[in-house]
Amino acid sequence: MQNKTSYLIVRIAIGISMFGHGLVRLPKLHAFSEGILKSFENSMLPEFLTLPFSYVLPISEFIFGLFIVLGFFTRMSAIVVSALLISLIFGSALIENWGVITAQLVHIAFIVYLIQNIKDNTFALDNIISIKRAES
Repeated sequence: MQNKTSYLIVRIAIGISMFGHGLVRLPKLHAFSEGILKSFENSMLPEFLTLPFSYVLPISEFIFGLFIVLGFFTRMSAIVVSALLISLIFGSALIENWGVITAQLVHIAFIVYLIQNIKDNTFALDNIISIKRAES
């Protein structure tokens, strides 16, 4: 039971972090995108890659953060978030923004924990859905 409780706490915490990142950026999506473009204007990444990513990122953080909080498609959501975080780490390295990489690595460590210990994901919508499917 202790592992299941620990898993729940980590899942909710990392999910809220991702959800919150997306939530605060959505109302100012255009300004956020412009800020990202400005940050990457002198990097080797072309705008045709940076621009769509700057719009997809907050939406993905919001959706998949919420999914992780709820325990809905937990494993798949964690894998998507890990791909986002790896992209962010790569982007941060390209613009030499070393200060944020530590936080991104901490986030990815918790995401890896979620994937590695998925068997402890008992307090989740995933389980309610699988119970209903089994009853059908």
